[in-house]
Amino acid sequence: MAVQQSRSQPLSFLVTTDMPCPYLPDRMERKLVTRLAGPEAAKHFHLLSRAGFRRSHSIAYRPACIGCQACVPVRVVARDFNPGRSLRRIEGRNADLTASIQPARGTAEQYQLFQYYLDGRHGDGEMAGMSLADYRSMVEDTPVDTRLVEFRDDLGRLVACVLTDWSEDGISAVYSFFDPRQPPRSLGSYMIVWLLRETARNALPYVYLGYWVGGSRKMGYKTRFRPIEGFGPQGWQRIA
Repeated sequence: MAVQQSRSQPLSFLVTTDMPCPYLPDRMERKLVTRLAGPEAAKHFHLLSRAGFRRSHSIAYRPACIGCQACVPVRVVARDFNPGRSLRRIEGRNADLTASIQPARGTAEQYQLFQYYLDGRHGDGEMAGMSLADYRSMVEDTPVDTRLVEFRDDLGRLVACVLTDWSEDGISAVYSFFDPRQPPRSLGSYMIVWLLRETARNALPYVYLGYWVGGSRKMGYKTRFRPIEGFGPQGWQRIA
């Protein structure tokens, strides 16, 4: 399968073999994938993002499961974001944090926090056991404009990070991790609020949050951020 853009090399797509679904029990998943490379990688990524694709390393992917369309690509309209009381409280609780946008370079300090996060939240997940080299590859192996946002407390301690991809129409949250020993901060939600504020400051329209799966507790939090749009057969449409 190939998609031809004007004055561009065609993108070739492959479908992966079936694997157990990480979100819904007793289901299998497969993905439609393509490799991002060369001088047009950023352009292709922009177009694919608008069609519901995500990025991991140099691969763009989208679910292509047989008989299941539970994974819905979602994005939040940054300029219209109006946080409710709960999100405003979370923003206030983290007013002491300082955010800094860094190049896509993995550090030992980040990796230590990453390990704390996995041990506290996803000890049995597919990322458990990742080495420092694996972590650096996740951060640095990118053909597009990727940046890592660090959040530090007033003592300079790193408490949260979010890996982001930047394109013509917004910021995509690739992966976030944080200190699980500070639950009152709700750092995962706070980072999304911060990204929405930063997206609006940069006059970009959207924050892409990956996939929302109805009935999955892992994904339910995403509809807290409104207005949120989902991508389906009719294109992007508001879902909450």
